[in-house]
Amino acid sequence: MDASELAERVLAGDRRALSRTITHVEADTETGRAVLAALYPRTGRAQTVGVTGSAGVGKSTLVGGLARAERALGRTVGIVAVDPSSPFSHGAILGDRIRMQDLTADSGVFLRSMASRGSLGGLAETASGVVDVMDAAGYDVVIVETVGAGQDEVEVAAATQTTVLVTMPAGGDDVQSMKAGLMEVAQVMVVNKADLAGADTAVGQLRGLLAIAPDRAWKPPILKCVARDQEGLEELVAAIDDHQDHVRSSEHADEERREHVREQIVSLTRAAMQRESLEAAAHAGVLGDLVGEVAERRRDPRSAATALLEAVKAGWAKD
Repeated sequence: MDASELAERVLAGDRRALSRTITHVEADTETGRAVLAALYPRTGRAQTVGVTGSAGVGKSTLVGGLARAERALGRTVGIVAVDPSSPFSHGAILGDRIRMQDLTADSGVFLRSMASRGSLGGLAETASGVVDVMDAAGYDVVIVETVGAGQDEVEVAAATQTTVLVTMPAGGDDVQSMKAGLMEVAQVMVVNKADLAGADTAVGQLRGLLAIAPDRAWKPPILKCVARDQEGLEELVAAIDDHQDHVRSSEHADEERREHVREQIVSLTRAAMQRESLEAAAHAGVLGDLVGEVAERRRDPRSAATALLEAVKAGWAKD
């Protein structure tokens, strides 16, 4: 099946074609790139939502509950669950598919687990492409759940329109560590497991951090949820809807949309340059020698990195 046929079938709602297309996009094949190019003009209709936060706060449970709340409103939902991959085999457990198993029987839900493949921002490099494919396929809401690595997960902001930051009671240290990264990109804040002691304290900490954060046109609401019991999820859906309306109707909507696209392009370019640089470094054959020199304290790591970069640039110049 060629790219044009795949694109037509995705637009027609063919779930098998959608799954096959996502496989191509994940593998970054020529077919995947061609289908993405064909589908992109048909994107921009879906609500795209990123769910992020530290490990253990209940993101998967919240994503499942959010999907059920959206389905109760008659909306179709696509879910991209990014799981951590092994640094050795690059495989992943993909446990979110197990935790959300009941959703897979719903024809209005399409769940895709994918490995992070070592991406620094908690998102696989191709996750934004998968979001675009689900958007073009006609899903009303596309939710991206990130790995859960903490404040470095700001890349989710480049892949989605609304970022939901999830924390939990007794997570004060985690909240403090987030303020330099995630606090600046979150549009909705959720204290999950709010039936535990300390929920109000966690809300107060978030309010305190927002009070000293730079002013923004959108002021993030702070919600309490017990995702396990489906409590507070309707309010979360309403908060996401409010932010989506803001994105589309704000007097700065076009400027914000352009900034979002800029972040997405820069993020993808950075990932591509990192990959190509490492490939060029391996081809240049100097990395092993530099590692040996640094390991033996004959060279410092910074100068070794500079030397490696020069070797990569020299290789690119020859090409």
